[in-house]
Amino acid sequence: MEKFATVDADGLRARVEQLLAEHDPAGDRLAFLQARFDAGLAWVHYPPGLGGLGAPRELQSVVDDALAAAGAPDNDPRRIGIGLGMAAPTILVHGTDEQRRRWLRPLWTGEEVWCQLFSEPGAGSDLAALGTRAVREQDSWIVNGQKVWTSMAHEARWAILVTRTDPSVPKHAGMTYFACDMTAPGVEVRPLRQITGEAEFNEVFLTDVRIPDEYRLGDVGNGWRVAQTTLMNERVAIGGGAAPRESGTIAAVCRTWRERPELRTPAGHAELMRLWVEAEALRLTGLRLRQQLAVGAPGPEGSAAKLSYARLNQAVSGFELDLLGDEALRYDDWSTGTWATKRPAAVDFLARSPGYRYLRAKGNSIEGGTSEILRNIIAERVLGLPGEPRVDKDVPWKDLPK
Repeated sequence: MEKFATVDADGLRARVEQLLAEHDPAGDRLAFLQARFDAGLAWVHYPPGLGGLGAPRELQSVVDDALAAAGAPDNDPRRIGIGLGMAAPTILVHGTDEQRRRWLRPLWTGEEVWCQLFSEPGAGSDLAALGTRAVREQDSWIVNGQKVWTSMAHEARWAILVTRTDPSVPKHAGMTYFACDMTAPGVEVRPLRQITGEAEFNEVFLTDVRIPDEYRLGDVGNGWRVAQTTLMNERVAIGGGAAPRESGTIAAVCRTWRERPELRTPAGHAELMRLWVEAEALRLTGLRLRQQLAVGAPGPEGSAAKLSYARLNQAVSGFELDLLGDEALRYDDWSTGTWATKRPAAVDFLARSPGYRYLRAKGNSIEGGTSEILRNIIAERVLGLPGEPRVDKDVPWKDLPK
């Protein structure tokens, strides 16, 4: 990636001032975001022409802080998080120049929402076992199969999709990666209701969906390698996010502890201190991970951060229920109304009940890679321990028991 040696913090501030002088941040929101992208101030570490300037990634905060101080609109990152955190870095690494120009700008501005068509009823923890087929037909691929646990599918314009294109080779070798138009004929999205009562995820059925070959990311049969880029970034996005001290669920628990002295016990005090320290250690680990990202691609350390986040969030939400006792059993019924069919992209978890937070946290150890899979990654790729015996490693996918 080309670096612009002259783009430093002062240079970025000057570019922000120029953007603000030429485009009213209080005016048309989309027009301002498009102008910001075109000025290279969307993600400064991306190449020129693709929303960046080839500048060091850590200088992004210079731009973000200056624009926030000016009251400029953001691009609603929680709504388009899958596009920003997973699709964009994959397109940048594995896409063609034409694909990058076509998809990155509307992705960043939020004009086009992305979702992720990876997990299947029979292939989630073992993604390489997926069975959704893509068969070549001249300049297109015909796709049939079912995906599940798909966030934002009900709003998405595009999806990153992994398919099986060669069942005659071992499972990791016969996969191919595409961008899928979610408005194409044959794409059906159905909401899935969760233990909280809401419908946050979806199942997606693909029936004779035609995908042009020009939407393929990477070589035919190289989908596993492309998917690894997505998954590494996904785990960093979930577990390595920048957050202020004492934020998230631990903030709600600490507030209750300070405001409700009648709930305090010596044992509770010790447990809260332990969880608070863990939360702070995880926050600092996330900051270090982001600094590592500034100088290269994400590594398997993101798996450790995601694993720790899931375990800690479940422990903190469980402690909150213990602290409040019967009071915590009050239930918010999300099985009726709008949330029965879809959940808003941005949810204020701290405004929800402790019971909701406890139930929702159960999904943390499944989504974005199960904790069991992440432990394998840490053992093998971080600690260098021997891998688990894999009897299916060299067996053609079509011969594996289904």
